Amino acid sequence: MNFHALIDITIYLGSALMVYNIVRYFHFMREVRAAGGWEKRAGVLYTPAVLLILFLFGYLTVAFLGDPDGVIAAILFGGSVFVFIIVYVMRVITERVRQNEHLKTALEDEKRANEAKTIFLSNMSHDIRTPMNAIIGYTNLARRPEAGMEEMKDCLEKIESSSQHLLALINDVLEMSRIESGKMELEEEPVDLEQVLDELRTMFATQMEEKKLDYTVVCDAKDTYVSCDKNRLNRVLLNLVSNAYKFTPEGGAVTVTLQETGKEASGKGSYEFRVKDTGIGMAPEFAEKVFVAFERERTSTVSGIQGTGLGMAITKNIVDLMGGTVTVETSPGKGTEFIVRLCFSLTEKPVPVVKMRTECPMTKEEREAAGFRMLLAEDMEVNREIAAMLLAHEGILVDTAENGKIAVEMLQKSTPGYYRAVLMDVQMPVMDGYEATRQIRALPDPELARIPIIAVTANAFREDVQQALDAGMDGHIAKPIDPDALMQTLYFIVCGEHHTENDRLRDAG
Repeated sequence: MNFHALIDITIYLGSALMVYNIVRYFHFMREVRAAGGWEKRAGVLYTPAVLLILFLFGYLTVAFLGDPDGVIAAILFGGSVFVFIIVYVMRVITERVRQNEHLKTALEDEKRANEAKTIFLSNMSHDIRTPMNAIIGYTNLARRPEAGMEEMKDCLEKIESSSQHLLALINDVLEMSRIESGKMELEEEPVDLEQVLDELRTMFATQMEEKKLDYTVVCDAKDTYVSCDKNRLNRVLLNLVSNAYKFTPEGGAVTVTLQETGKEASGKGSYEFRVKDTGIGMAPEFAEKVFVAFERERTSTVSGIQGTGLGMAITKNIVDLMGGTVTVETSPGKGTEFIVRLCFSLTEKPVPVVKMRTECPMTKEEREAAGFRMLLAEDMEVNREIAAMLLAHEGILVDTAENGKIAVEMLQKSTPGYYRAVLMDVQMPVMDGYEATRQIRALPDPELARIPIIAVTANAFREDVQQALDAGMDGHIAKPIDPDALMQTLYFIVCGEHHTENDRLRDAG
């Protein structure tokens, strides 16, 4: 290869490299402009592009019209390499700046989240200590030797009230956790919206009357039979009405209205729920973040009102999940109105549900005489004691096991009919309740294998109930144990009328 051919190759390679540089720079320029903020300084970006194009024209002129020597060819090629390096460095610097901005944004978001959670923990510390203070205080008062029966009864009632408030706080935190993890799902069923409002009216009527609030519930909808998740809809309305009740002083008014705002050709109806009060209202700056988790307005007016600051965030997330919107209209001293807009599929009138009997026809004495006996698998001593005492009060004998393995062994050694049912905790050492249930269902004695098993667990969400059924259990009771719910669930077993969902599926097959 002669010297002139080498010069030509250098010129051609340099020209190709310059074309590549121009293409890369225009791509880089698009990315920078897309990031925003360059509208008033676009010339700064275009100037290098013009110079690069002029450089390319110089290349082409030398290549096709000139007679370059080795020095000129080397300078031109070196210029192309230099431009390539500069464009590469610019892209690296821009990418590093972009990463730093993303990191800065993430750090700011994390800082805001940490601040919100710090405020939340402060609120929770206060709000948990409030009912705990009442529980501990009234417990100590009830223990005094001089405390009379009436005083002890009053203390127990206040302990129960504080316990329910504490449970509500815990449930809100758990519900928010489920929402943030994406575990909340809708379970639609035929619902009568007019009945929903009737139940809402009944639920709050007494406490509204005690606070001397003018409480009005109006249903102005023609098509009230829809398909929706009734429990979630109730949660939204309960949160809104509870807030209206809490923040409306004595002598005020709370109004709940439902209007049908339209009907779609697809068979859906549009509805608008409004919950309006004449309470203390909200400042504009707080109204903007009322649906943000962990937020609560801190003023002298509301500082004595308890709450986690999660109710409205839960409400907003449920409404979003339902495909609707929720807005608020408020001002300090003039009350607040929450407006929820939802679309539901229209349905026919739901078939009335026949209520099952909730009282056993046998008396406590008859159950004692018959020797009704349950097997309770529970690793916590205090929980075993509470459940055993509740059942003993109903005339039911209880044998206990400290884990699932012991429960399986006790049942395996028993004769069919000795135990009428198994109350099974889920989280236990050695063997959990799910594995214990599976082993019981696999026992060689078919009578023992079919014994009703009921989960008694702090895992209280719908997916937990389904998991219990999938493991072979026949029912689910959430902790803390509600004595009425416990006996209603046991009724069908104790009285020999138990028929589980698993039985129905088996019979249908």
